[in-house]
Amino acid sequence: MSKRILLVEDESSLLDLVKLNLELDGNKVIAVKDGLEAIKRFKNEQFDLVILDIMIPGIDGLAVCENIRLKNNEVPILFLSARNTAEDRIAGLRKGADDYLTKPFNLEELQIRVQNLMSRKGSTVSILSGSLREFKFGNNYVNFETYEAKGANGNFILTKKESLLLKLLIEHKNEVVSRERILQTVWGYAVYPSTRTIDNFILSFRKYFEPDPRNPIYIFSIRGVGYKFELKDN
Repeated sequence: MSKRILLVEDESSLLDLVKLNLELDGNKVIAVKDGLEAIKRFKNEQFDLVILDIMIPGIDGLAVCENIRLKNNEVPILFLSARNTAEDRIAGLRKGADDYLTKPFNLEELQIRVQNLMSRKGSTVSILSGSLREFKFGNNYVNFETYEAKGANGNFILTKKESLLLKLLIEHKNEVVSRERILQTVWGYAVYPSTRTIDNFILSFRKYFEPDPRNPIYIFSIRGVGYKFELKDN
């Protein structure tokens, strides 16, 4: 059965190129060029994946993503954008996107990411079913059921992916968790793509919870291996 993809891109040549390649893979692609139309189509139809540009007419892609997440927290969302700074990627992921690919991009990489996102839909391992429901460290607090959190700058709400990733790291505190394990557990990837998605989440965690994000005491990146949540037991 073919998958339904909502493609939102205002550059006609790129829209046609991406649409054609996704259709050659057997997908049904609904292509629109502005944010308002994207929201309308998503409201009235069912989709297995949403691919969003950020700089689109009407309502930008970040607002579209946020609107979709208010209605549906499960459909995979992939940003496809010329905005390529770490801050841009973090903003996209913070709004609820599952992945972020910058332009210009390799079509094969796009196809791999699309396949991974759709294959994991509905099959992501739910690590929220474990015994850890809430956790306190330092002056920080996280509730993994409600996604409520308290950090260096006060109270806020984590996204589902942020909650899943943080829970995985905390449940394995003082151990290094590999990138591959994180992607397989939190995102359900069967194939490991070259992506900075996890790095951007780690940067966000440091801003949320570290007294000094540039000198972390809880959340560490282990070059070439993975990530570690460190906490000394009392």
